[in-house]
Amino acid sequence: MQKRNVSTVLRALLDQHGISPTELHRRTGVPQSTLSRILSGKIVDPSDKHISKIAEYFAVSTDQLRGRAEVAPVGGRRDALHAELKDISLWDDETPVEEDEVSVPFLREVELAAGSGRFVIEESERSSLRFGKRSLRHNGVQFDQAKCVTVRGNSMLPVLRDGATVGVNAGKCGIGDIVDGDLYAINHNGQLRVKQLYRLPTGIRLRSFNRDEHPDEDYSFQEMQDEQIVILGHVFWWGMYAR
Repeated sequence: MQKRNVSTVLRALLDQHGISPTELHRRTGVPQSTLSRILSGKIVDPSDKHISKIAEYFAVSTDQLRGRAEVAPVGGRRDALHAELKDISLWDDETPVEEDEVSVPFLREVELAAGSGRFVIEESERSSLRFGKRSLRHNGVQFDQAKCVTVRGNSMLPVLRDGATVGVNAGKCGIGDIVDGDLYAINHNGQLRVKQLYRLPTGIRLRSFNRDEHPDEDYSFQEMQDEQIVILGHVFWWGMYAR
């Protein structure tokens, strides 16, 4: 059994409540850098001022959050939770989309000509992911503006691993839509990238969670045009397998 500590407990709580570290930062005021270091295990004994805010938000004790006491699953006792589980409905790519669902397409990099090294971003005709309309509506996402993007590389560790999927709201793609520190999908001259964005007086800043290997990138408005940097949308959801 995996030993409980503040990192494992916080990961479980984020998953159970269906929110991201970015959203937890916005709701509690705990610095995003602190949350990232807790989740990665770099901070094993967070300060009381931070731990109390997180514990209060999730309605648990500080001892539970630190892994010193067990946290019950969201919704009540463990046996009650299992009693309410329903049979799983199996589906595949050929299963019709239900009335309360939306099939969200993936964006992908497509090479313009064999061996040219130039790429463009297009919607995949084969790959999609299903979202509930209620979930999209709750997050302020118009159904036809939802897209999916696959994260590549290690630049967003420890929050997003290589192969993680993010949901993108293409309706929030302007410079004025940027919320400093939030995640956005970017088309960088045909390359799909997922980064934290910050507004600067002269342009934008791209930031990775893994800043040791991937330092900040600052681009002026002219450089954005020269390098064909386009904001594709705001990341409103993400998911990945544990591996």
